[in-house]
Amino acid sequence: MELFDFFNLAVDKPILLVVVILVSFVILVNGWTDAPNAIATVVSTRAMSPKAAIIMAVIFNFLGVLAMSLISSSVTATISNMGNFNGDPSQQLIAICAGMVGIVIWATAAWMFGIPTSESHALIAGIAGSAVALNGLAGFSGTGPAWLSVLYGIIISSVIGFGLSFGITKLVQVIFKNVNRNKANRFFAKAQIFGGASMAFMHGAQDGLKFMGVFLLATSFIEPSVVGANGAFVIPIWLMIYCSLIMGLGTSIGGYKIIKTVGMDMVRLNQYQGFVSDFTAATCLFFSSLVGIPVSTTHMKTTSIMGTGSAKRFKSVDWTVVKDMVFTWILTFPGCGLCGFLVAKLFLFIF
Repeated sequence: MELFDFFNLAVDKPILLVVVILVSFVILVNGWTDAPNAIATVVSTRAMSPKAAIIMAVIFNFLGVLAMSLISSSVTATISNMGNFNGDPSQQLIAICAGMVGIVIWATAAWMFGIPTSESHALIAGIAGSAVALNGLAGFSGTGPAWLSVLYGIIISSVIGFGLSFGITKLVQVIFKNVNRNKANRFFAKAQIFGGASMAFMHGAQDGLKFMGVFLLATSFIEPSVVGANGAFVIPIWLMIYCSLIMGLGTSIGGYKIIKTVGMDMVRLNQYQGFVSDFTAATCLFFSSLVGIPVSTTHMKTTSIMGTGSAKRFKSVDWTVVKDMVFTWILTFPGCGLCGFLVAKLFLFIF
């Protein structure tokens, strides 16, 4: 769908414009609560200034959205199948709107405390909650494979992310054991920029596709042509650009609070540790994106940081900060799902 066609559709169906505004705000929230994870280590180790890192994040978020949309849009399809929205198109759009409001409420509350929430899981829970509000337990009908992918994503981000970063950190320590410290630091300062760019790229590839999935899912309720012949969404280039710019704006507005929590408070990293955590997280995200598994970039990055910090010394990690993060992650599914459900019920009653 061309931008002009979408504009005409939104004018004809004003509720679609409301969906656009709400989804845009959710993307903005993702930018200030989730995207900063991608550049937290490169800033905390002073390999880049916050301003330069944010500019880099904006550019590579867009490149990630663009490249992964061309390679594989499986994540977009997975997200669109998290809830069963069968019913009247107007009620479908109202339910989607409610899910977005629930996500914003949840993410903003967590951001106020500087806790990096998983917008991926908030998005999934919000969609599911609003689908249940619309269709009861039938809102989960046929969503089993999609939810199984979410479970795989949690395992990848938690277990594999921690273990792989722990192992690679130990390997780097052995390889660079006899290398001059200043020379090693210069090498890893440059390598970290590559690692930070890779993380920003993969954040766009994962989270950008998720939010475009919701955007196109809502559009498909009143314009089925956005779904291609093979059942996959056809993602227009203007939507990729729009999502990337909104996400980048969010990062520039409120990113430093999350950068401080993840890159400074949780564990103090050396530059080689920052590189390892970025490289590990980006690699896991890349392969997850190829097979359509929606992985939380927040979980992936923070568990990678925990792994590389623990490899040096277990006490290097502030486990009190970790406990707060994990508690928020556990609450995200029921908390955000309930928000989406209650707001959807309210909206459906009012409208």
